[in-house]
Amino acid sequence: MPKLSSAFLTNTLVCVAIITIIVVAATRPMFTNVSAAQPKLRWYKGNTHTHTLNSDGDSTPDEVVRWYREHQYQFLVLTDHNYLTSVDGLNALHGADEKFLVIKGEEVTDEYQKKPIHINSLNPAALVKPQGGTSVLDAMQRDVDAIRAARGVPHINHPNFYWAITADDLRQLQNNRLFEIYNGHPQVNNLGGGGVPGLEEMWDIVLSSGKLLYGIAVDDAHHFKRPWDANASTPGHGWVYVRAESLSPTSIIAALDRGDFYASTGVELTEYEATAKQITITIKETKYSKYRTQFIGQNGKVLQELTANPATYAVRGNEGYVRAKVIESNGQSAWTQPIQVR
Repeated sequence: MPKLSSAFLTNTLVCVAIITIIVVAATRPMFTNVSAAQPKLRWYKGNTHTHTLNSDGDSTPDEVVRWYREHQYQFLVLTDHNYLTSVDGLNALHGADEKFLVIKGEEVTDEYQKKPIHINSLNPAALVKPQGGTSVLDAMQRDVDAIRAARGVPHINHPNFYWAITADDLRQLQNNRLFEIYNGHPQVNNLGGGGVPGLEEMWDIVLSSGKLLYGIAVDDAHHFKRPWDANASTPGHGWVYVRAESLSPTSIIAALDRGDFYASTGVELTEYEATAKQITITIKETKYSKYRTQFIGQNGKVLQELTANPATYAVRGNEGYVRAKVIESNGQSAWTQPIQVR
């Protein structure tokens, strides 16, 4: 395993400073810190949206946790609808230091005029009841504020589920940094349609307004016993690689909240380096695939598309923001978090 620099880029890319990110999508990467004072950081694969029999899933919490551990994930957040599943016993059975962790969570399930408003609460201190509101945005804001009050971290789920949440709602929402740009449920309209933007287009609309928002990929798994059913919401479709000091709830959730992760439906990175002058992405290739990397900026404009690996983008300084998407020839993707350019 190569040793790599682990200095993490701040949200604003300042053109007079040189800061480096190195991203390694491996189970247990090794790092050489730039500064001895910096904590050693590692990468952990996990899923933040999953259901059990405690709401509308078809399997027990034990069965769900077992599936993710057996499929080489390092952490899992259980997020049943308006129910906070205890994870102490699950961690006693399945947890192992720096190998696997179950984190408590809840999908706060609200609505406004029959429009579903679903917001995950990651690692809250207590159950959060849906707050309701006078509009979709008002209900979202009340739910996000209640999640924060419970010391949880919110993320907005499947905005196009029943076409409930708009890009303008996301743009105006305060105190939230995460939303799903990919959800593995078969009925959530990730790609948009009928004049409604898809989730990536929503992301660029929000980012272009100057608001920083991080994109997360999830399973939203409900069905572990129907792998043959195309209409079932099965596991293993979307996940995140999170860079944190340790495999602990506090470290993992704090890293998500600060955007220290990338999202994927199957593509892995071996390196991601960003300086004031350029961004370089190196892909962990498979023999049966080809790849292209898009560097995307203001208003969703593709600034450059490359088939080289590594793929390097020269920062001009007027992009507003730069994010990258790696597209694999069989339909898998990976998304890096946006870097604001000033």
